[in-house]
Amino acid sequence: MLSPLIIKGKTIPLPIIQGGMGIGVSLAPLASAVALEGGGGIISSVALDRIITQRTGKKHDIYSAVREEVSIAKNRGGYIGINIMVALMRDYQKTVKASIDEGADAIISGGGLPLDLPSIQPPGDTALIPIVSSARSLELICRKWERYGYRPDATVLEGPLAGGHLGFKPEQIESEDFELEKLLPPVKDVAKKYGDFPVIVAGGIYTHEDILKFLALGADGVQLGTRFLATEESSATPEYKQAVVNAGKEDIIVVHRPGSPCGLPFRIIKQSSMYVSALNRQREPKCVFGYLLRRDVNGKYTICSAKDSNETHFCICSGLLTSAGYSQSGEEELFTVGTNAYRVDRIMKVKDLMAELSGKT
Repeated sequence: MLSPLIIKGKTIPLPIIQGGMGIGVSLAPLASAVALEGGGGIISSVALDRIITQRTGKKHDIYSAVREEVSIAKNRGGYIGINIMVALMRDYQKTVKASIDEGADAIISGGGLPLDLPSIQPPGDTALIPIVSSARSLELICRKWERYGYRPDATVLEGPLAGGHLGFKPEQIESEDFELEKLLPPVKDVAKKYGDFPVIVAGGIYTHEDILKFLALGADGVQLGTRFLATEESSATPEYKQAVVNAGKEDIIVVHRPGSPCGLPFRIIKQSSMYVSALNRQREPKCVFGYLLRRDVNGKYTICSAKDSNETHFCICSGLLTSAGYSQSGEEELFTVGTNAYRVDRIMKVKDLMAELSGKT
């Protein structure tokens, strides 16, 4: 039997967190289904304004969209959190405030170091959980957060086998020195140093046996993304889910140049039509939705690497929205996955997957 995971005084019956997969994959249907089975259900905040506006036919800004989606998920019960990327600079603070105001059980934040997260708004009962890739990054966060009188309520240690954006240099991803098993002990030491908060590991975890292995190594919980992507309750398009089922080991690659405007390495299925176009320089430089915009010298959000050149970056927001069924007609798709996606051979119900992961079947 798996022991519960306790974060900021709240108990998650099973120490299994569903990863926040954006754009539009991890929404209320998936998060609430996981939470009802005793795990931690996580919503992805990316592009929720567009997603909720299209779904409801009523105009939403990011603040109202986040509150609506968190509310829907929480109404069914269980532990509901939200994943917010630091790289979403334009929307980051409003998303954090909305999540706290709506009573999300946790904010999980990565895609950059969330150094100022506790300063945005008093979190109340909402747990603040940074995503890190090393003991050094967790130490930096803890030191900065102490200036705000706050310590992490937990942390997610994401290894190089995870899907989507990776917090590693390209040459580190295949190195034995950066295996999750080796990253965990020093991260656990930092967590103990700053109050002994829970460490949740992520990246390449696929089976019940994998979960038991990392719990035995000292992890307090695990986070999985790709396995929940391939569920009936996931909001990915049928084409996205089928691409995961069809993928072979050789089809899963890490891209960097061309890659995400974030500048972080990015794991995808190589047949994704958007990536093929970007690789062949067939895509015009553009930034359609502006979710990854950075500030210019005047403090305005106008800068995106994807709209200036097609040599090194491409507009991933368009591809990810299309992969969740929310983009413009005719836009190409971009399928992001974890390294073990090739092992997925069918689409499952969340109930059946959770039973498998918890060792009940």
